[in-house]
Amino acid sequence: MQDKLEILGKGSLIQHGNLNQRIYLMKLDKQDASIIIDKLSALAHKNSYSKIFCKIPKWVAPLFISDGYLLEASIPKFYNDTEDVFFVSKFVDANRLQEVPKEALKSLSNLLEDTATKKKTTIQPNTSFELRKLEIADAEKIASIYKEVFISYPFPIHDPKYITQTMSEDVQYYGAIKSGKIVAVASSEMDVKGCNAEMTDFATDPAFLGNNLSVLLLNRMEEAMKEQGIKTLYTIARLNSIPMNKTFLKFDYRYSGTLINNTNIAGSIESMNVYYKNI
Repeated sequence: MQDKLEILGKGSLIQHGNLNQRIYLMKLDKQDASIIIDKLSALAHKNSYSKIFCKIPKWVAPLFISDGYLLEASIPKFYNDTEDVFFVSKFVDANRLQEVPKEALKSLSNLLEDTATKKKTTIQPNTSFELRKLEIADAEKIASIYKEVFISYPFPIHDPKYITQTMSEDVQYYGAIKSGKIVAVASSEMDVKGCNAEMTDFATDPAFLGNNLSVLLLNRMEEAMKEQGIKTLYTIARLNSIPMNKTFLKFDYRYSGTLINNTNIAGSIESMNVYYKNI
């Protein structure tokens, strides 16, 4: 069961479905600014979704806030190294907001305090692994690793056809290779026009855990994004995944908020942390 991507209004891109029990407004078409809120509400009520999650430019945020949306995170200079982005949410079912993961948030607070006193990570090269951009011929293996690591995921990354499709839509996959075998993957979802990229979909073959492959891949992807003119990097990381949060904090990413009960990943709906870095 996967949520589906659709165009709403004149050109706004949304993802919605029962897997995440939400609507995700991924890209707002400026022409839809005056009508999109009503359309999102109608769709949510029609399908009994419990959350509407939106990624929007700052200028339109007051319209959403006036309709009961809450600001959960923001990233400065997101679009073209100039305009901020706001992540706003409406909790159609109040229970989804009230079930706040308090202990996990306390652990995050401790992590943020601890990281603030530490120096930036120095990347130690590991010649045991080759790091490279992956191609269409690698799609089957990419999907295989995702299927092994994630019980569920908000997008159909278990499907090689989906991987191949995204490669034609400015998504770049990078892999760590050992003895000719792909053992870890990650992706950069690029908004070339907006000069930003989401660093996401990190997964390592369980047999190769402990080799800091996420760190090596993130470093390689950062270099590639900078070479291609990307100005802002960000990620939406699982609150419950302390190692992944540590990885981004070590690379000087800034925490900008937590999306409460937002994403179905690894078998259940989890809260997610937003981190960003201007390069």
